[in-house]
Amino acid sequence: MRRCADILQKKTKEYTGDDTDRLGAFKAAAALQHCSPERALAGMLAKHIISLYDMCFADDVSFGMDTWDEKITDSLNYLFLLKAIVKEGHTNQQN
Repeated sequence: MRRCADILQKKTKEYTGDDTDRLGAFKAAAALQHCSPERALAGMLAKHIISLYDMCFADDVSFGMDTWDEKITDSLNYLFLLKAIVKEGHTNQQN
């Protein structure tokens, strides 16, 4: 979990610039794709899941722990970001 938090913190500036909305990149992607932020994030997450899937089923290929750590951490972080998007959406909904 510490590694996930460190990566998220490190990449904040890279993906948000000066925007205070840490989910802004997903909202921008959603606007470009005419979909919800959840769906935009799911599309980005799919790339990481497919990469992990390919690694798991690669015959006669050995991946170093650095590669596994990177792929798993990225996937976890997208899930944490999805949780934040879903939570924000529920917070902004009116009853």
